[in-house]
Amino acid sequence: MKTIDLLGNKYELIRNDKECFNLEETMEKATDYFEEYDYIFGDYAYDKVRLKGYYESSNPKATSVNNISSLDDYISNYCSYGARTFLLKKIK
Repeated sequence: MKTIDLLGNKYELIRNDKECFNLEETMEKATDYFEEYDYIFGDYAYDKVRLKGYYESSNPKATSVNNISSLDDYISNYCSYGARTFLLKKIK
């Protein structure tokens, strides 16, 4: 897997649909808001990246909307059909 330096943390690129991950675009969108999350999910809508943070299921901060186990539901309900997506997992 590819290792990414972002927000002072290291991440593994564990999903990269259609080779869409772009570090520069992700760095422009990522803020310190995402530092606490275990995962950063990105999808492209109208050629712009959108980011969402997720926690490991075992993390006490995980809720139904930010638990990584709900990622497929989010993709089905909130991403355009066939959207290019990527997923970064924080290396601890």
